[in-house]
Amino acid sequence: MSGPDLRGAAAIVGVAESDLGEVGQDRYAIELAAQASVAALAEAGLTTRDVDGLFCAIAGRGMAPLDVAEYLGVRPRYTDGTMVGGSSFVSHLHHAALAVAAGACDVALIAYGSTARSDSGRGRLPTGPPELPSYEAAYRPRMPVTGYALAAARHMYQYGTTRTQLAEVAVAARRWAMLNPKAFARDPLTIEDVLASRVISSPLSALDCCLVTDGGGAVVVTRADRARDLPRPPVYLLGAGEAHWHRTIAQMPDLTVTAATESSARAYAMAKLGPADVDVVELYDAFTINTILFLEDLGFCAKGEGGDFVSGGRIAPGGVLPVNTNGGGLSYCHPGMYGIFTLIEATRQIRGEAGERQQPGVTVALAHGNGGQLSSQVTAILGSEASL
Repeated sequence: MSGPDLRGAAAIVGVAESDLGEVGQDRYAIELAAQASVAALAEAGLTTRDVDGLFCAIAGRGMAPLDVAEYLGVRPRYTDGTMVGGSSFVSHLHHAALAVAAGACDVALIAYGSTARSDSGRGRLPTGPPELPSYEAAYRPRMPVTGYALAAARHMYQYGTTRTQLAEVAVAARRWAMLNPKAFARDPLTIEDVLASRVISSPLSALDCCLVTDGGGAVVVTRADRARDLPRPPVYLLGAGEAHWHRTIAQMPDLTVTAATESSARAYAMAKLGPADVDVVELYDAFTINTILFLEDLGFCAKGEGGDFVSGGRIAPGGVLPVNTNGGGLSYCHPGMYGIFTLIEATRQIRGEAGERQQPGVTVALAHGNGGQLSSQVTAILGSEASL
């Protein structure tokens, strides 16, 4: 059964980050979500008074939409607090497009904030209720890295992927980050540096793992007809798809194949496009293995060929496929849930506003979110007016 055809029905009209990196122990997640929201609305030529649809998730806040609405002073007529980890915000984009297309709201605000780095400094790490029963607890995993390490180890065993190929992902991300003044980590990085960094969960080392930063982001979505009257060039949602097969890594059907195979198939079908039509790719790279798995599952290379695909700078600046052009979660920022930043960077690349890292002639971009332990997968394909 096919879903509604959303191709070109809704558009992103504003994006923004909050302050990023380490914002200080006197600031909190909800403030960063609000800072990004106000900036994204201003970019769209709108204010909080225009918002009648609110979509948000904040780790540790079970009723995040209520908190954010109260903080911003908005009274939405449509609210979505879907929380499926770092893919939530790509999911929110899909849901927002459905809502505006159905007339359930006119201006949808997607918002996120986190002070993961500052929380560690003040001894106030976000906590939540224990997820019980945990059938993995007896093995004393260090989650989430242990789950991703299992996937990496299996991919290495099954397909011959090497530690050097994993390191290529981190080095490519850093090379992009060096072109991004907002990136947290901008020092040069070599494959040798990655291989020499301390092992966190074999085979993944510290530099195979994402940053821990503070940060927030916001995305504003409205109907295509209204979007054309606003200040910035609209970035249209061409296709979207969602899928999940498991929650815990122990229940993942195949450690080398994610539900991105399904989410992307749905997104491509709606967009009437394929991988060859995509100009830039923004992926959720919490760990280096993510990028390899997702490039395979999104159709940019065959299963098992991801290690070869990323080698030799092929996804770095000047390579054959620009991937994570902002520096990704490995070098740009990672406040705990990264998905919203894939949408922000994809939008900027399509609008030609990415500065030194801007790629020429971008009309189609793919943004992909991941939640849990390779669990929730959400794919969005975005395009310029020329892509319609």
